[in-house]
Amino acid sequence: METKNHSTSTSGFILLGLSSNPHLQRPLFAVFLAMYLVTVVGNVLIILAIHSDSRLHTPMYFFLSNLSFMDICFTTVIVPKMLVNLLSETKAISYVGCLVQMYFFMAFGNTDSYLLASMAVDRLVAICYPLHYDVAMNPRRRLFLLLGSCTISHLHALFRVLLMSRLSFCASHVIKHFFCDTQPVLKLSCSDTSSSQIVVMTETLAVIVTPFLCILFSYLRIIIAVLRIPSAAGKWKAFSTCGSHLTVVALFYGSVIYVYFRPLSMYSVVKDRVATVMYTVVTPMLNPFIYSLRNKDMKRGLRKLRERIYS
Repeated sequence: METKNHSTSTSGFILLGLSSNPHLQRPLFAVFLAMYLVTVVGNVLIILAIHSDSRLHTPMYFFLSNLSFMDICFTTVIVPKMLVNLLSETKAISYVGCLVQMYFFMAFGNTDSYLLASMAVDRLVAICYPLHYDVAMNPRRRLFLLLGSCTISHLHALFRVLLMSRLSFCASHVIKHFFCDTQPVLKLSCSDTSSSQIVVMTETLAVIVTPFLCILFSYLRIIIAVLRIPSAAGKWKAFSTCGSHLTVVALFYGSVIYVYFRPLSMYSVVKDRVATVMYTVVTPMLNPFIYSLRNKDMKRGLRKLRERIYS
C-alpha cells in the first residue's frame, strides 16, 4: 500500500454536499438547521427529564440518556459543517479535518449501535428474568456496558482512520458526499484500494453486525417468552415496552446496512446520500419523539421537568 501523498494534507478536499444546485442551498440550510435544533433540544430534554425524575433512574433510562447524548454528538460531528458548506462557495475541508470528522463520526455512530444492543439486553433481562433484573443490571454492570461500547467504537474508528491515512489522493479531491465517509473517500484514492476494501468490509462486518446479532438474539428470546404469557393484556404490556426500541433499531440499522454492506463498485451517490441522511440526521431527530410519545414514564418525567422550569 502506498504512503499518503503529502500534497493531500495541504490541499484537503471539497465536499460536494447534498446538491450542487445553487437555488437549493438556502432551503436545504433552513431545513437541516431546523432538524439539527430539534435534535439537540429534543435529546437534551430527554436527558434532563431522566436525570430530574428519580423514578427514571433505572437501567433502561440510563442507557436512553446516554443514547440521547451520543445522538447529539453524532449529529454535531456532521451537521454544523454541512450547514456552513451550504452557505459557502468553497465547501472545503482540510485533510486532517476530514480524518477527524471520519474518526468521531464512526466513534459516536458505533457507540449508538452498541448502546442499542445494551438496551436490547436490558429488555431481555427485564422480561425473561425479572427476579434477577436488579442484580444482573446493577450500576457496575451498566457502567461496564457503557464503557465497553465507547472503547470498542473508538478503537474501531482509530483503526479505520489509520487505514485511510495511508492512501494516496492524486487526482480529484471532490468528495461526492456531505461529509467524510469511508466509501466516498476510498473512491477518490489512486492507491490500490482492493485490500483496503476487504479490510474495511471485514472489520465493519465484525463491529456493526455483532451488536445487531445481539439485538436479534435478545428479541428472539423476548418473543418466545412473551408468547408463553397466558393473558393478551400481559403480552401487550411486555411488547409495548419494546416497541420504541425496535422502531429506532429498524430506522438505524436499515439505512446503515444499506450503505455499508455493499461492494465499492455498487456505490451510488444519490441513494447513499438519502440513506445516510436517514441515520445521521433523521433518526437522532426522531428518537426523542419515539421514546416519549408512547412512554408513560417519559411523559411523566417531561411534565415534571416542565413544571420545574416554569416554577
